[in-house]
Amino acid sequence: QVQLVESGGGLVQAGGSLRLSCAASGNIFSDNAMGWFRQAPGKQRELVAVITSGGSLNYADSVKGRFTISRDNDKNTVYLQMSTLKPEDTAVYFCNLHIGYYGEDYWGKGTLVTVSS
Repeated sequence: QVQLVESGGGLVQAGGSLRLSCAASGNIFSDNAMGWFRQAPGKQRELVAVITSGGSLNYADSVKGRFTISRDNDKNTVYLQMSTLKPEDTAVYFCNLHIGYYGEDYWGKGTLVTVSS
């Protein structure tokens, strides 16, 4: 089984920064994509950022210029550096691993990020 373990969530003040980490373990195909989704209260889960094993990047418009996604392929770990945080960034953030070869998705349990005003 593939397991994703997230860390780094917490409470921060508006304008502050936070760094999320997600480590994947198990039988992971080398060609994959890892990313972060978030779900705010009463809203649908949305894509925040994704990075492929080859380094291709994609961000939601709402976080461009403020968030940076990166990964360590040797550790199968993805990071999300969040800066200039806004109250509207408050959500549960979920780590995702997508293996296109098998068409499989794996999810972390989520970590709560709360941005106070």
